Amino acid sequence: MDVIGLGLAALGVGVGLGLIGFAAMQGMARQPEAIGKLQTAMLIALAFVELVFLLTVFIGAPGLKTPAPVVSTTTAP
Repeated sequence: MDVIGLGLAALGVGVGLGLIGFAAMQGMARQPEAIGKLQTAMLIALAFVELVFLLTVFIGAPGLKTPAPVVSTTTAP
């Protein structure tokens, strides 16, 4: 179940980054004089979205460890 959560987090980040870029490009096309301000705001927003994903991976990934295989020490007769 944790793998599904990490996959959904990655999907959400991909969609979020796409929407941020899309909105920034639209704003830059509409107001070229504000490109500097829009780029700064876009980069800060992108950094926060990536930070949330990285926190999700670092907190969620250690729980994905597979258990060690059980080795039997008894022999069959």
